Amino acid sequence: MNLNKEQKKFLRKLAHSLDPVARVGQNGLSDSVMEELETALNHHELVKVKIRVGDRALRGQTITRLCEKSRAVLVQKIGNTVTLYRKNRKKPGIALP
Repeated sequence: MNLNKEQKKFLRKLAHSLDPVARVGQNGLSDSVMEELETALNHHELVKVKIRVGDRALRGQTITRLCEKSRAVLVQKIGNTVTLYRKNRKKPGIALP
């Protein structure tokens, strides 16, 4: 799924007040982190994830793997926090413009 600029702007506005629901630490993407993220994406569609891994390059690789594994779209990345979106096909809660 690709988002245009208007849709990303809309999702960033919605995500502003959200707190991170999952944290990726030095151990990387564990199964428990992925399960927690799957549950959050299924329920909320739009989530923030805190990523605390080594340097910038490793963080970028982790974000890419996180998006691939969860089938989510990266909405924004600010420092160590990323915002992800995945539409719930059964019960969509967010109507994109």
